[in-house]
Amino acid sequence: MNPEHPEARQAPTEHPEDQEDREGPGGREPEPGKPIGRRILLGTLGLGALGVVSAPVLQRGMEAFLGEAAQKDPTGLTGLLPNGGGFRYYSVTSSVPRKTAKNYRLTVDGLVDKPGSYTLADLRALPQTRMVKDVQCVTGWRVPDTPFEGVRLSTLLDAAGVRSSAGAVRFTCFDGAYSESLTLEQARRADVLVALRMQDKDISHNHGGPVRLYVAPMYFYKSAKWLSGIEITEKVEPGYWEERGYDIDAWVGRSNGRDDAPTT
Repeated sequence: MNPEHPEARQAPTEHPEDQEDREGPGGREPEPGKPIGRRILLGTLGLGALGVVSAPVLQRGMEAFLGEAAQKDPTGLTGLLPNGGGFRYYSVTSSVPRKTAKNYRLTVDGLVDKPGSYTLADLRALPQTRMVKDVQCVTGWRVPDTPFEGVRLSTLLDAAGVRSSAGAVRFTCFDGAYSESLTLEQARRADVLVALRMQDKDISHNHGGPVRLYVAPMYFYKSAKWLSGIEITEKVEPGYWEERGYDIDAWVGRSNGRDDAPTT
C-alpha cells in the first residue's frame, strides 16, 4: 500500500524510525515482555532530565541505559524520551541478536554475476566516505549535522556486477523482521552508504550496528538498521513500513504528506 496522502490514513501504532516493531520473524507475535516498573520509568524520566544539563560522559551513559530499557519495554514509553545523541529508540521486534566483528556477515546476491559476503574487516578495508547531514524522522523530529561514515553502496554493487535485468535493491536485517528497498538509480547515489560509523564513532548495537544503511536524502525509516543482506532484484519490493502505509519513495519534504526542509 502506497497512498498518495499519508495524512489521510490511520497513523501506525509504532514509530517507523530506527525501525523495530512488535511483530517477530515470519509474522509471529513474540512472547510478551515484562512491563517496566513504575520506579524504573520514573528513574528513566529523571535520567532524561539530567541529560539536558549533564556532562557528555553522563549523556553517553543515559543513551546506553535508554537503549537497553527500550528493548525490554513493551509499552513504548521509553521511545518518547530523548537521549544524549538526540535520537529516540523504537522497537519492532522483542529483541535483536548482537553481532560482532567475529560473526558479522553482509551478503550481496540476487541478480549479480559475483555474489559475495563481507566481514566487518572487509568493509572497513574499502574506501570510506564521510558525510554530515540532518537526520529527519517522518514523525517530525530532526537531528541536525549528524556525521555518517562508510562504504558507498554503489561500490558494493559495482564489485558484484549487477545484471542488466536488475532494477532495484532489497535490504534485509538480522533482527529477522525489517526490510527496505531502493530503485537501482537511488541505490547508486553518492549519498547512500553502507554505514560503519555514526556521530564519529562505531555504530552501536542500539543505533543499528555494527552496520546499517544510510540513505541521506530520505526519511530515516529508509536507513535500515542491523543490515545483513543486499539483494539485487528486478523491481522494488515494499519494505516493512511501506507495507504499513508509508511511501516507498521517501524523499524528505516531498513524500508522506510532509513539507520538511530537505536534508541535502
